[in-house]
Amino acid sequence: MRQLDLLNGRLKLRHLVLVVAIAEHGSVLRAAEHLHLAQPAVTRSLREVEGILGVELFTRGPRGVTPTLFGDAFTEHARAVLAELRRAGERITGLADGEVGTVTIGTLLAGSNVLLPRAIAALKKDRPGITVIVQEATFDAQVPRLLDGEIDLILGRLNPIDDLHGLRQITLYGEPVRLVARRGHPARSLPDLGLADLLGYPWVLPLEQTALRAELEQVFRAEGLVLPGNLVECTSVLTVRTLVRDTDMIAALPELVGRTDADIAPLPVPLETVRRQVGVTLPAHRAPTPSARIMLDHLRREAAALTA
Repeated sequence: MRQLDLLNGRLKLRHLVLVVAIAEHGSVLRAAEHLHLAQPAVTRSLREVEGILGVELFTRGPRGVTPTLFGDAFTEHARAVLAELRRAGERITGLADGEVGTVTIGTLLAGSNVLLPRAIAALKKDRPGITVIVQEATFDAQVPRLLDGEIDLILGRLNPIDDLHGLRQITLYGEPVRLVARRGHPARSLPDLGLADLLGYPWVLPLEQTALRAELEQVFRAEGLVLPGNLVECTSVLTVRTLVRDTDMIAALPELVGRTDADIAPLPVPLETVRRQVGVTLPAHRAPTPSARIMLDHLRREAAALTA
């Protein structure tokens, strides 16, 4: 196949917007509704871009459309281009007055309960025109969106990035991870409480693909134990806290998360090998937008206040 020249003027920005919309909505009709266009116009534009590329981007079926191998690849690049253009617009605006913009933060469990709300409150007091978007997901799910420019930074426990290219990390503070339970939990009455004594109770643990889950599994293996059979997998702070507070479930939470709930307290079972550094993960080769840079400044200040 000949080398494609996509800079010859035939491929338009509207083509990128259209392909991303179709991929996200899984339907030409729903994409047309989202873009406020007539369906024939969307179909015609899709044929145009497929003609320019010389490949089929979507397969049509009774329930909508599915991206082909080429569609997945092109959509990935289209998203990145559109994200960069959005960032360019924000940067120009931010450079002009420094008062408006948007910062999108991907959050993990640690840092989301105390540090992030304080930093957001401080930022909004300083720059009320900046919109803050917070999205919660696992680290692995957020990295591609960070690299594509859809989010500005990831806040939480610092995951290993040795095998991930294009990322850098800033440590903000250290926060222990503690096993917690409700204050009236029956395990608190056991003498010389150890990890093995807790296996008979239900647990709520992070999802399997998270770094914290892997480290907790190592703690169990180090003591010759297997994970509890009675468990719930969850990364939502609110859900985890409610389950621990209202049942006999046991969870591993960052210390600040447990400390802010009067009905929850740590158990005297240490997790010495679990990493404790909380910080932000950023793209290595892309400068933060003005809004993201201001958010970083507030995160640093509030993290310093937490550890003072």
